[in-house]
Amino acid sequence: MNGNFYHALQEQMHQHPDNVFLDSLDGHPISYGEANELSARLANQLVDLGMQPGDRLCAQVHKSTAVVILYLACLRAGILYLPLNTAYTLIELKYFLEDAEPSVVVCDPERYDEVKALGNECGVKAVLTLGRDGTGTLNHQLESHSLQHTVVYRQDSDTALLIYTSGTTGKPKGAKITHGNIQTNARVLNELWEWREEDVLLHVLPLFHVHGLFNALHVPMLKASRVIFRKVFSVDETIELIPRASILMAVPTIYSRLAAHDGLNKQLCKDFRVFISGSAPLLPRTFDEFEKKTGHRILERYGMTEAAMITSNPLRGERISGTVGKALASVSLRVCDADGNRLPNGEIGVLEIKGPNVFNGYWRNEKATRKAFREDGYFISGDLATINDNGIVTIVGRDSDLIISAGFNIYPAEVEQQLNQIPGVKESAVFGVFHHDLGEGVVAVIIPEQSADLTEEGIVDALKGNLSSFKHPRSVFFVAELPTNAMGKVEKKKLRENYRHLFDT
Repeated sequence: MNGNFYHALQEQMHQHPDNVFLDSLDGHPISYGEANELSARLANQLVDLGMQPGDRLCAQVHKSTAVVILYLACLRAGILYLPLNTAYTLIELKYFLEDAEPSVVVCDPERYDEVKALGNECGVKAVLTLGRDGTGTLNHQLESHSLQHTVVYRQDSDTALLIYTSGTTGKPKGAKITHGNIQTNARVLNELWEWREEDVLLHVLPLFHVHGLFNALHVPMLKASRVIFRKVFSVDETIELIPRASILMAVPTIYSRLAAHDGLNKQLCKDFRVFISGSAPLLPRTFDEFEKKTGHRILERYGMTEAAMITSNPLRGERISGTVGKALASVSLRVCDADGNRLPNGEIGVLEIKGPNVFNGYWRNEKATRKAFREDGYFISGDLATINDNGIVTIVGRDSDLIISAGFNIYPAEVEQQLNQIPGVKESAVFGVFHHDLGEGVVAVIIPEQSADLTEEGIVDALKGNLSSFKHPRSVFFVAELPTNAMGKVEKKKLRENYRHLFDT
């Protein structure tokens, strides 16, 4: 049997061709039958460009229905899809092109000239464009390509996507996500959340992220459900659209903004089925405020790039604030110490994961892959957690200094590297502290060179063009020294403690 995930999706497209798939509300909705035809044409176009199964396609484009079709075309053609945040600068993009060596890059038309020049430097065969409105050279001759395309045979273990994540060094690593990974996860969540054909998902998440690309597309597609597809999140618009949907997947920042909106109430949400949260910890305050205003207890779940979804609170049953529920079916979890020794229930340690959801290693990085797995196959998540006697998981922190702000991962070492290159900066330390809206806010503490005239505004301005805006510090402080341990390592824990009330309101 063909293990290509698109093969499973195509079954639904054939059975329900007239069901609305992507409804952007501002144009012609795309049905499941049309999505199958459009992705066939585009797959044939990519093949005509010389792309073969296993080749990489890098997409750094704004969210649109055309991006979804591009992703589906890559799946069915066996091409590895590499989505990137549109906020990445040209300097950041260069690393991905050198590491992944994509054959084709798709970018925004406004960036074509600079990306084309970079592509030539990095050996990219073709640079195509795709705008917010779906226009661009990618789809320029789409109609001339055949509607007939046989889904390329793939095994479950074959890589479907490269999703880049970073370690504590800040150097991005490409997680090899297989067809089996995404298919298993989608089917388990489909059953766990009791997805129905008549469900309507309100999609407000980006498509370069596992949350928005996997959960918020794969799960509804397996039931040929309708997706109300919004290009950007707007709290006012989301309030207006809630009565037209039955499910929302969002990050905690979105829920905190919804909970603060005067228009959110029980009457508005009376026909809604479930609100699902992930990508960052949901604050108990947000959980309680949302339930008080809507009568709905948010369903929090836990996942990560390398293992997609790992745990979930139940659809039916008690959802406990501050916990992420139990392991998904076929997923095995354990909490261990730094040496891999399993700890008793209730003790804090590093969460380790094993199951068909776990990725197939890092792209061209055997050293990092070996370091990430135990000999018995468990993946070391890096997240600190407890598991109680009932199997309920609570994430209590991270054993790295990873910052999660508005659902986006920010690695301090990457920001520090850029800060330390600014003239006048002697040393820097970057960390996250609690932020009532974003979850965590980025803070930088800098030791200036003697007589250097540095300002917070000047530091942030110096980062522009070299670092994505969401990684920029929200506050910058100048100090004479940083707290260090006996080995000279900066103690981030002390810094977080010193500035823990910075963003309190």
